[in-house]
Amino acid sequence: MKFKLKDAVSPVKQNQIGHHRQIVSVAVALPVYDIFSYSIPAHLAPHACPGKRALVPFGRRTVTGYLIGAAREPASRIDPLEIKHILDVLDDTPLFPATMIPFFKWIAAYYMHPLGQVINTALPSGLNLADIAVLTLGEAGVQALASSPLSPLEGIILSTLAKRPAGIKQLQKEIGQPVSWALVHKMRQRGWIQMDRQVKARQVQPKTIRWVTVNNIAPVSAGLSLQRQNIRHLLETEGDLSIPVLRSRIPTAPTLIRAMQKAGQVAVYEKTVYRDPFGDAIEPDTPPSLTAEQAEAVSTMAPMLGNGFKTVLLAGVTGSGKTEIYLRLTQAALDKGLRVLVLVPEIALISQTERRFRARFGETVAVLHSGLSQGERYDQWLRIAKADATIAIGARSCIFAPFGDVGLIIVDEEHDTSYKQEGGLSYNARDLAVVRARHHNALAILGSATPSVQSWYNVTVGKYETAGLTRRVNRQPLPAIQTVDLSRSRDDRGIRRYITAPLQQAIRETLDDGNQALIFLNRRGFSAFPICGHCGQPIRCKNCDISLTLHKRANAFRCHYCGFSKAAASTCPSCGSDKIRLLGVGTEKIQEAMNQLFPEARVARMDRDTMARKGSIVTLLKDLKHRRIDILVGTQMVAKGHDFPGITLVGVVCADLTLNFPDFRAGERTFQLLAQVAGRAGRGDQPGRVILQTYNPKHFSILAARDQDFKAFFNHEIGFRKALGYPPYTRMIAVRISGKDTQQTAAHARALGENCREMLAAGTSFHEPIQVMGPIEAPLSRIANHHRWQILLKSPDTAKLHRFANELILGHHSASAGSGVKVTVDVDPFFLM
Repeated sequence: MKFKLKDAVSPVKQNQIGHHRQIVSVAVALPVYDIFSYSIPAHLAPHACPGKRALVPFGRRTVTGYLIGAAREPASRIDPLEIKHILDVLDDTPLFPATMIPFFKWIAAYYMHPLGQVINTALPSGLNLADIAVLTLGEAGVQALASSPLSPLEGIILSTLAKRPAGIKQLQKEIGQPVSWALVHKMRQRGWIQMDRQVKARQVQPKTIRWVTVNNIAPVSAGLSLQRQNIRHLLETEGDLSIPVLRSRIPTAPTLIRAMQKAGQVAVYEKTVYRDPFGDAIEPDTPPSLTAEQAEAVSTMAPMLGNGFKTVLLAGVTGSGKTEIYLRLTQAALDKGLRVLVLVPEIALISQTERRFRARFGETVAVLHSGLSQGERYDQWLRIAKADATIAIGARSCIFAPFGDVGLIIVDEEHDTSYKQEGGLSYNARDLAVVRARHHNALAILGSATPSVQSWYNVTVGKYETAGLTRRVNRQPLPAIQTVDLSRSRDDRGIRRYITAPLQQAIRETLDDGNQALIFLNRRGFSAFPICGHCGQPIRCKNCDISLTLHKRANAFRCHYCGFSKAAASTCPSCGSDKIRLLGVGTEKIQEAMNQLFPEARVARMDRDTMARKGSIVTLLKDLKHRRIDILVGTQMVAKGHDFPGITLVGVVCADLTLNFPDFRAGERTFQLLAQVAGRAGRGDQPGRVILQTYNPKHFSILAARDQDFKAFFNHEIGFRKALGYPPYTRMIAVRISGKDTQQTAAHARALGENCREMLAAGTSFHEPIQVMGPIEAPLSRIANHHRWQILLKSPDTAKLHRFANELILGHHSASAGSGVKVTVDVDPFFLM
């Protein structure tokens, strides 16, 4: 995609702008694909540089923009009398280095997303300023409220505004119903209400703490009280102190300081501090001795640091010590003065990885992830931008860490689908890690025990190099895996349909031996398929075409897609019966079953429901480490790289949940998930064991997971992908159409589909390499009251595929969508539901 450069032309001539003014390019944080030119007033020129935010006029609004460099068009060709100027520069120091701007532009072009919104996604939330429409009651409105005949809604609006001015969103929230812009304009024309635009302040500010210093200029009063003398003595002997520290020594210090400041005995000033997201201090560690395989991997990759761009796939079995290799390579990078980025797939893993890195590298580590508060994330971002930190660790958004130059980028568990962002800027952080490494001539390391088909294919065609680890560091063999055919227990009643006799016996033996067990089921809740016992209708979400899930602890049915919930005591919406049968199973039901079958055992659960509170993951991992948990029940959160030395048994309740999804990657995801969760067993001194329950014991994904044979799985899967023309042999783009009106949404999807066929029929550069599938209703045809359609575009030629999609969405063949229809583009989609 090529960005257009437009001048931000003022509606009136601005004669005060002279030819000597600097013209810069600005990307605004709005859904517009153009880059705009603005003039910098003389008094702001010393402060304006790439990477800072600026407040700019945009149409009738005032919005945040990002300075991305000098205007590409010569100033001589831009009329200085018609160009708008920047209103303010919002940052003292750049929020991101100028070296990241080409990276942002690449992302915007590849993922077909506005550049300003790409930068906005990268930055910590809560920073931007924007103006909002504020409604106030006019004089005519006061009179109308007293005497004129009003509709009920008009009366409510005027009565609410009579109390205080309000923005549209605030007004709608207060009156409890939507307010259309048409009604607002009508009431403005009558003079009942007035509308002004006010700049809304940013939500995140630097944190400051007041510090106290002795005022040596002022004479010391002879009659100081004993407590004031103590404060002055502390300041003279220990230097400047913060008020919180003084309060810990002298509880009445804040009151005393105010009086002493007024008397000129001390001075008070503010100092910016970083909010601490880490919590407990960590003892430094001693690097362990490397195994022969680890040493070979380090000696192979360390010389690559600082010697140009390379990507290495580190394929090591579970428990083979990949993290120690990451630590050794990080040290080698720091020794060469290079910065390091470390990505992990989920927040649940960050605490473990962060603690390992902090134990080795101390205060040079920063973390970036969505589990931080806005203030903590902002502070960590500034630590990186100001070079106070040389290592950044985080989930997918950490790929945007504002290092000016990066020498090493590590992507742990590179196969994990959590690296793909869904909604908004739909980027893949693993792919961006390779792109950013190329931009910085850095080394990218992708690590996994179960590499993605895409990455291993890149090894086979020579794009990536590879390093392998075939043995566990504790010299224990990989766990023995036993499959159990669930079809043989389909006639059993109750929980024994899911917790078979072999699994029960294995849990009992594990507990008797004083070891721990992990029971895995990738489904939350208590009952995933409640149906009416009278009419047989499933209990569905009112907003989505999906069944609700009973969450027994919350005593409610919940939708896992839109968040809708209803009381567990609800009746059937079809016939009114209260006889609801709770079919299906989730982690909550499995936890209850474990408590019933093994009443002496201490059972805990690890899923999104129980890990929502801050610090809950760390608490659970500590309990597991110190043997305060005997049985851990969990979803895929437990399968991702955790090191549980005490777990010797892994039980997979049902291995088939992801196998039958209408998605060409279903077999790959199933193999990876099963192999990863099996790898949690036997990582300590005791050998491990896995019981894998399945309805499809002969499926090649199940067999490969049982044998822990990635290459056998890859060789089977890659043939299927090649025969059907799926990635990695082609690239895909999903065009998604959604709207609240069924017919309007379907009509627009069909119009886009017709445009696709016209473009293919027209020949030009679009014909044979492009394949169009659809339009068709999405497998989940309604989510959050939005009807969903999709078109899949597929081609082995990436450049032609992107030109085709650009022409379809932004070019002459784009179909004009109604106000209620939204079209989004997902490049390299992961989820086709």
